[in-house]
Amino acid sequence: MPLREFVEVAGNGAEIAGVALIVGGLIFASVRLALPAASAGESRYRRYRHDLGRAILLGLEVLVAADIVRTVAFTPTMDSVMVLAMIVAIRAFLSWSLALELDGRWPWQRAEQQSNHN
Repeated sequence: MPLREFVEVAGNGAEIAGVALIVGGLIFASVRLALPAASAGESRYRRYRHDLGRAILLGLEVLVAADIVRTVAFTPTMDSVMVLAMIVAIRAFLSWSLALELDGRWPWQRAEQQSNHN
């Protein structure tokens, strides 16, 4: 299998995996929504949002990896790199926003809080 064909298959596989992670997370979160809450203090809606948010975050990371593989391997022109940079910036913003929504703090604040507790 030629390298270009392998990279195409790898990029397609990563995109499929990213979408499957998001859809699978939606199904998993929906099934867990139907089950009773694990603890008395945790609402079902909050658990559902948290499960779904984690699935979206993971799926976005895999989709970014697919975009990087495709851009670097196929069309490393300045235009394609700029488009990739915009896509990564938008997805990074979405990831950070989801992390803030789920955890109530920015992703880089976790390390600060853990070092303050030690």
